[in-house]
Amino acid sequence: NCMGVLNTDPAVSLNGTFAPTWPPAGNIGMSSQSGALGLAILDYVRGRNIGISTFVSVGNKADVSSNDLLSYWAEDPRTDVIVLYLESFGNPRKFARITPDIARHKPIVAVKSGRSAAGTRAASSHSAALANLDVAVDALFEQAGVIRTSTLEELFDVVALLSTQPLPPGRRVGVVTNAGGPGILVADACEAQGLELPQLAPQTLATLRSFLPPQAGLANPIDMIASATPEQFTRAIDVVGNDPTVDALIVIYIPPLVTQPEEVAEAIARGAGRVPREKPLLTVFISSRGAPPILGNGPRGQLPSYSFPENAALALAAAERYARWRERPGGNAVRLDPFAESAIRAVVDRVLKDAEEPLWLEPRDLATVLKAAGVEFAAAEQTAVAEAVPTAQRLGYPLVAKAIAPGVLHKSDVGGVILGLNSAEEVAAAVQTLQQRMEAIGSHLDGVLLQREIRGGIEALVGVTSDPIFGPLVVCGLGGVLVELLRDVAFRLPPVTDVDAHEMLGKLRARKLLDGYRGMDPGDREALAMVIQRISALVELVPELRELDLNPVKVLTPGQGAVAVDGRLRLGPLRPR
Repeated sequence: NCMGVLNTDPAVSLNGTFAPTWPPAGNIGMSSQSGALGLAILDYVRGRNIGISTFVSVGNKADVSSNDLLSYWAEDPRTDVIVLYLESFGNPRKFARITPDIARHKPIVAVKSGRSAAGTRAASSHSAALANLDVAVDALFEQAGVIRTSTLEELFDVVALLSTQPLPPGRRVGVVTNAGGPGILVADACEAQGLELPQLAPQTLATLRSFLPPQAGLANPIDMIASATPEQFTRAIDVVGNDPTVDALIVIYIPPLVTQPEEVAEAIARGAGRVPREKPLLTVFISSRGAPPILGNGPRGQLPSYSFPENAALALAAAERYARWRERPGGNAVRLDPFAESAIRAVVDRVLKDAEEPLWLEPRDLATVLKAAGVEFAAAEQTAVAEAVPTAQRLGYPLVAKAIAPGVLHKSDVGGVILGLNSAEEVAAAVQTLQQRMEAIGSHLDGVLLQREIRGGIEALVGVTSDPIFGPLVVCGLGGVLVELLRDVAFRLPPVTDVDAHEMLGKLRARKLLDGYRGMDPGDREALAMVIQRISALVELVPELRELDLNPVKVLTPGQGAVAVDGRLRLGPLRPR
């Protein structure tokens, strides 16, 4: 169910497809899981003069998978960029193992269709309700260094840059244009994507003033105005490209009546040859005819060209993020000690001994597992209703009372949590209130969980959910009971390293809470990152773990740690493979 294979190597020159077009030879290895789309891709790359080393339509992947092709292209000297159109994963775990090493040397760009195929699953825990299949794909690609694009157009925009230009050494962008409007658009798009347009060096501005008209704008973008000549394009590209505050250059051209596109394209190509080789140069030709072929005849060879300013900014931003990923350290994962592993496995094996269906751990067992994993859990004891007061006296105050009732998972949703209990009388009254509230929802109070109250701190969520294809996913977020409403969460596949954990926290919109926001106490970021890593280690040890919620985790002030004050853990017998 595929359209075949193609190899442009002159020593092979194989067209094992029924495609009507033969693409230019180049350094891009490409795989498509759709045969019909493969035909369109080959036609498109020919129109954009994007060179192909090999093209493979894998169809149903009966004997050759994307993982096989990645391994081949990793060693192929003719392939510098790897492009994937994916509709499914056969073995995502293997993909996660092999791609990071490949992506350290060769960029991998992918479009994964089916973003909403799984939807949001109806689930019994916060962690599961926040996940879907596309979340797993995003987490996998982010960890593996794969550049994910939303559309095929964006994919080829990124590939056109990566296959012809070096990776940007930083975020700072210089812009040269002959029209103010496109310059503003590219500036907006760059800043929206995390790129910067710096003020150019004084010597650069002085040199630009010496040959540009007085009406030119020199605030970066450099607006040479519509009368800019081909020679002015060449000189401006040379001057701005060599500015020490610039890491990459975008050159925009709109054809006015006074110049010919071919002459300007030749001038841009000539100027590009004077820009340091480590700085990428992108062009934008806002014309229905696109860039003239002569743009690729300069000293730097083929230059990527885009129809609109925003396309160039998105491609450059993707390349810059990928460059930063390549520079990041690999990180280290937490490994539980043998004593902790034995204690955890003893609980899991005992609970699942005769189980045929998934089940939730009892609070005592959950506390044992978390303590062994090195996750601090607020001291608690489950007790019968009649024993609540003497148990409270033994635990000490202040306390929180939580209802244990059939069918009640999220206790706070039904009034099953009462805070601030400071005496035996208050505990007795709280138990009576919990009985009434459980009866009001058609349940009954089987028991009470009494727990030492942890006051203050920033509320966070750390959890685990399982995807049928990708397996377990570790999730973290800020907001406590509001986390599902805010959906301010980050996901990673285990093992989660220290670098991964801090990146997860860095992705959260509410991350400033951990730094201390508007007079609030800051949170112990290191302690929260360690909780994430230890939960990841727990997942690696317990393949039977289906879902886990630690919500809230109270993140105390720096140096004081992070304490889970509520949690649920669901185990299930291993599924036969």
